[in-house]
Amino acid sequence: MASKPQQDMGTGSVKKLMVKMAVPALVGQVVNLLYNIVDRIYIGHIPEIGGLALTGVGLFTPILMLITASAMLAGAGGAPRAAIAMGQGNKEDAEKILGNCFTVLMILAVILTGAFYVACPTLLRLFGASDVTLPYAVTYARIYVVGSVFVLIVMGMNTFITTQGFANISMLTTVIGAGINIILDPILIFVLDMGVAGAAIATVISQAVSAVWILLFLTGKKTILKLKVPNLKLEKRIIMPCLGLGISSFIMVSTESILSISFTSSLARFGGDVAVGAMTVLTSINQLITMPLSGVCQGGQPLISFNYGAKKYDRVKEAFFCQFGVCVAYTTAFWALLMFLPKVFAGIFTSDMALVDYTAWALRIFLACGFSVGFQISCQQAFMALGQAKISLVMALLRKVILLIPLIFILPLFFQPENKAFAVFLAEPISDIIAAAVTTFMFFRFFIKMLKEGKAQQQ
Repeated sequence: MASKPQQDMGTGSVKKLMVKMAVPALVGQVVNLLYNIVDRIYIGHIPEIGGLALTGVGLFTPILMLITASAMLAGAGGAPRAAIAMGQGNKEDAEKILGNCFTVLMILAVILTGAFYVACPTLLRLFGASDVTLPYAVTYARIYVVGSVFVLIVMGMNTFITTQGFANISMLTTVIGAGINIILDPILIFVLDMGVAGAAIATVISQAVSAVWILLFLTGKKTILKLKVPNLKLEKRIIMPCLGLGISSFIMVSTESILSISFTSSLARFGGDVAVGAMTVLTSINQLITMPLSGVCQGGQPLISFNYGAKKYDRVKEAFFCQFGVCVAYTTAFWALLMFLPKVFAGIFTSDMALVDYTAWALRIFLACGFSVGFQISCQQAFMALGQAKISLVMALLRKVILLIPLIFILPLFFQPENKAFAVFLAEPISDIIAAAVTTFMFFRFFIKMLKEGKAQQQ
């Protein structure tokens, strides 16, 4: 029973395995998306204060992204390494990778909790909080930060369940937590009249339950790779390659924090609280595009990594093109829907009509090239699955650090005062299309070369 997931990845039908792996991962990501947006939906509809409270909670995004990035440093870096080790038949090293990555997550939890709890009022001011939005932002931030250890376990360790082939268990991790969050949110926010604090408490409780679920599985009888005490001791040989690979995902997500700060600070200057509130909604809508893609790529990652480790290059090729096709088709279809119905999507998050109108206008600018995201993410994640840390890191930096963040500050210089907020939103589509084109070109160049060399070695 324990060896079946590994055996299937090396011998079963690639398309069937992709569906088997990707569908639960996709469902898990969609449900996990609810963690990020359900609080905002409920908060945005709190009578009288919904718009301001939503803006305040949105200002927490940079801190949230840094916590998530820290989890990905160990999780996204360790899981492909563990899968490659399993493909090579080295279960001992795969289990050491699991244990070492868990230790790193616990160290990060202690550091991040202390630092952000103390610094969050100052940081939120720097992010663009006004006198009226700061109280909502601080209340939500401090409660969430106290429970960040659970977030790190869920985000970092769940990838090790998926990479073993237990996609259904991985999906249940997020389904259980999100289900609890959805139930608790309206009770704590509205029934008990806890407002923003209730939303944060609901999220922490739901993440804690998911974390317990993961630890019970990874220490139980069904898992292939078991979390063991002896493997918690850090070994340089084991952990450094994981961190080297994970740094790409860390930078990808942590730069979201810098990106969020750049957007909110610029929009607070040029458009005020309504522009910052619109950015909160746009960030959530953008996650409706990107997080399902992450689910598809999570399903493809074990197949690509395992067969790459086993030198089965035809299966690697087939798995990638399944992943690529689904990602591109989804983003194109969803992008078209957003362009036709911007007010419908904006209205999901708030009942403040002024904010809805402004967000609908901004959405068509901000996501004008949203169809290209499927190209970017599918190729970026395939680099990760193949263990290509350096090129993955460069592609991670390209869109956000090299293109988008500078454009946020440069473009407004060329516009009149009344159009400077438009210029800030315009930075997103320009960066999207350039980054997608470059990443896709670089990946296919590398991929074709890799397949030719692989076949030559087999002859």
